[in-house]
Amino acid sequence: MVKSGILLANIGTPEKPETKEVKEYLKHFLGDKRVIDKPRWQWLPILHGIILNTRPKKSAALYSSIWEEAGSPLLIHTKSQTNQLQALLPDVSVKFGMAYSHPTISESLKSFEEEGIEEITVIPLYPQYSTTTTASIHDAVFRHYLKVESIPKLHLIREFTSHPLYIELLRKQILAGIKKYQPELLVFSYHGLPVSYVEKGDPYKEQCAETTAAVFDGFDIEIPYKVTYQSKFGPEEWLTPALDATLKELPSKGVKKVLIITPGFVSDCIETLEEIECENREYFMENGGDEFNYIHPFNGDPEFAKLLLEIAK
Repeated sequence: MVKSGILLANIGTPEKPETKEVKEYLKHFLGDKRVIDKPRWQWLPILHGIILNTRPKKSAALYSSIWEEAGSPLLIHTKSQTNQLQALLPDVSVKFGMAYSHPTISESLKSFEEEGIEEITVIPLYPQYSTTTTASIHDAVFRHYLKVESIPKLHLIREFTSHPLYIELLRKQILAGIKKYQPELLVFSYHGLPVSYVEKGDPYKEQCAETTAAVFDGFDIEIPYKVTYQSKFGPEEWLTPALDATLKELPSKGVKKVLIITPGFVSDCIETLEEIECENREYFMENGGDEFNYIHPFNGDPEFAKLLLEIAK
């Protein structure tokens, strides 16, 4: 019988919410050409000369505001998802690996080798494909096997943009949120991306639209919805409309109660817990909003583990 393994892969997180650890994390994350697609001679002096000397302290304070006793929320939820999937597949070895922190993807793949695993399915925990996320996971897998004599049979998942169970879970969250909060507007917030990446062929924007269309295909709700993008970084033109600008404008247009959902995230992290629940909440309320609510990602929901099971199959 072939010994099989499943690797759940995510972006990663600093080891601690402190300047030194955040700097180390950002060095790897922002040093990846998939993430910052600029000539190395142009970008690296900016990264090492300016950003890594100014941003880590500020970011560490933000991480501290969302850190839990057990550690980083992203790490906590990724571990939970791994354990739940392992419980559903007792005869398969299930691990997780991070693109820019420990355990790294390479470290987890090495653990599979030590177990004699002959076939591995890699599932990047990003519903929509992007060169900045999914491709960086695949890069890490390929780099690892450049130095290995015997490569196992590999299955690399590209996306689950419109997988029926994924769409069903989003619909359940939306219905529960509308029933509980009775918002005037449902706001979809996808992670942003520079426009130049899309122009070069990154299908991310198209796949975000595909997810949104799948949610509303035969799914009628009584409130309007709007698609936005968050987490802009740097001076480049990014996908619009931006979440922050949208939330600042909505109250003046008569929208005082909003409900936010983030279909591109499967676990809470700094971009959801700090950027949305704190920063963007303030933008909305300070500009005349009355009620701001946020639908958390799947996190430790056992139904998400069942989705991962179906993707692995």
